[in-house]
Amino acid sequence: MSVSAGLVTAYYLLPLDGRTTSATWAILVCGLLAVVLVFTWEARAIVRSPHPRLRGAEALAATLAVYLVLFACAYYLLERSAPGSFSEPLTRTDALYFTLTTFSTVGFGDITADSQTGRVVTMVQMTGGLLLVGVAARVLASTVQAALRRQGREAPPE
Repeated sequence: MSVSAGLVTAYYLLPLDGRTTSATWAILVCGLLAVVLVFTWEARAIVRSPHPRLRGAEALAATLAVYLVLFACAYYLLERSAPGSFSEPLTRTDALYFTLTTFSTVGFGDITADSQTGRVVTMVQMTGGLLLVGVAARVLASTVQAALRRQGREAPPE
């Protein structure tokens, strides 16, 4: 939980006032690579952990937090670099809200992506979110089971 709180705090403190679209894309691509790196590092940590179940839950929370803050940053920067990309100007809180409603598939409709770039970034987030929930959660669960087997403590049957 402290990783999530730290990431959200950093999100609000980072100087995200850039106005260049290329910087927005560079941050998004580097951030997606960071999500993959965090996920890989966390999966390896599960195998070495004396408490793989707890470490697996922490890994999923950390990976999810990095992913969500990354897209909140991308939406915030996109709105700064191309005003009108969304149905209303986005503050940092609005960008985080839009990110969470998109990820949770609630999509209240109060904020929508109006520009083509905004819609592409939103589709990338939706696709990545499905992969994160489906594939990443399964990989982490398998890693936890492997760690438990390695320690001689079989995971209970699913």
